[in-house]
Amino acid sequence: MRMMNEFEAQVLSDLSVLKTQMTGLMGDGNGGRIAELERRIDRHEQSWQRAKGFLAAVSVLFAVVEVAVEAWHRH
Repeated sequence: MRMMNEFEAQVLSDLSVLKTQMTGLMGDGNGGRIAELERRIDRHEQSWQRAKGFLAAVSVLFAVVEVAVEAWHRH
């Protein structure tokens, strides 16, 4: 078996670092940083949908109150 030259050793070292970084990014079966970002985005989207629903309900309530006040002032 022959010895590796300096270039081959550097390439293998860099590949090892790359593999470690990819494992951290993609995960090793238990989720990585990308999976965590996806979970955070999902939670944010749920919060945003709830806020939009709440604002829609409040705007309907204000519209009903406005109609009631207008009807009361006409009489």
